[in-house]
Amino acid sequence: MKEKQPKPLIGILTIRKNNGTIAGNGQLFRNLQKKLISLGGISFVFTPEGIHEDFIDGFLFSPEKNGWMNKSFPYPKVVYNRIPFRPAEQQENIQSFFSNLTKKGIPYFNPCFIDKYELFKAFKTHPTIKQFLPETILIKEKKDLLKLLKNRSSIYLKPANSARGKGIFRLKQDPSFAVHVEGRKEQERYETFDHFWKEWHQLLLGETYLAQEDIHPAKYKGSRFDFRILAHAAGGDYTLTGIGIRQSQEQEVTTHIPSGGKLLPYELLQSEAHDQFIQSIISPIGKGLSERFGYFGEFSIDAGVSQTGNYYIYEVNSKPMSFDEPEIEARKIDHLCRLFLELAKPNPGVNALSCF
Repeated sequence: MKEKQPKPLIGILTIRKNNGTIAGNGQLFRNLQKKLISLGGISFVFTPEGIHEDFIDGFLFSPEKNGWMNKSFPYPKVVYNRIPFRPAEQQENIQSFFSNLTKKGIPYFNPCFIDKYELFKAFKTHPTIKQFLPETILIKEKKDLLKLLKNRSSIYLKPANSARGKGIFRLKQDPSFAVHVEGRKEQERYETFDHFWKEWHQLLLGETYLAQEDIHPAKYKGSRFDFRILAHAAGGDYTLTGIGIRQSQEQEVTTHIPSGGKLLPYELLQSEAHDQFIQSIISPIGKGLSERFGYFGEFSIDAGVSQTGNYYIYEVNSKPMSFDEPEIEARKIDHLCRLFLELAKPNPGVNALSCF
């Protein structure tokens, strides 16, 4: 009689909050476990405190009991990095663990959050992607920011390490040379750029901030909209998982849902040109990320189209938030689990490179 093979074991890495509870998307972890079991695999969630030399203490979700159990596990076949905070991911113990996984030949993804300026540098010479990047500079000196503002008259200020539209401002200069700053909830006016710089330079130079041209986005019923694109690795390439539309409402700075953005179905604005653009960027971005930073099994793209019909890539996110569209979220779970099992096979051909 043929011996029963053990189920492929998938580890999901996160961290503990200051109060000791487990950080991360609990519903995602439960859904992954349910889907993996249906496909012949099994997963567990763990934090750095549970990592030992030859085993890992973690948490197993039981669909039958609808609850979590503490258990000890051997090292998994694949590790899915869902650490939700940038500083935690850069800690020495986390980086040491990633190095240990590489030594053991255990594939892991995604290796790190993406710095917005590092992303720009990675693709600014890419033969396919460079044409879709807005003009972008790292803010280091007053004169460079002033030059970009004079050339463009309207630009965005973005923290290099932020998410969900936090810390983003739009900067405009009117014909009288007054400078207007528009945030998600506030607006300010300064008589001159010098007045603006005097008040803002500590923030802009204290953090890593970049400035990016305002592309004058296309609008639907009077408000701007962006594409939210989700992609996953599959069979040595990357495949489209889903597309959503996010539309601004009370402010035009960002379309993110937490900032008051509205969800629209992609089918409402779908066109052949939109489809072609989106399909053309998925594989180059996925492969480019993996070559530059380490293996990316998933990512999301914030992109848009201008009023003149030109397409732009604003951001690429290494740890996509849950999509509000149930059908996209269901495909995400399915694609992730099939990727886990693909990587769990011997010699998956994944190089887990360092991100730092």
